Amino acid sequence: MKNQIQLLDVVALNEDLPEKNLFRGQVGTVVELLAPNVFEIEFSDDNGQAYAMLALRADQLIVLHYQPIEAV
Repeated sequence: MKNQIQLLDVVALNEDLPEKNLFRGQVGTVVELLAPNVFEIEFSDDNGQAYAMLALRADQLIVLHYQPIEAV
């Protein structure tokens, strides 16, 4: 099982960021690796229009999986 966040992973916020109008559970995509455990996340609507982009730490994110994960 991979345990590191990778470029283009789909992630969800695990905390509210009301100052950015983003809330727990909102889904985004990793678009840049900025530093160890810091990622640029793009949040887009159903039409693909970005509505927020910001740097977040790994501990603020949950990687979403769309297929079964094999144990190592």
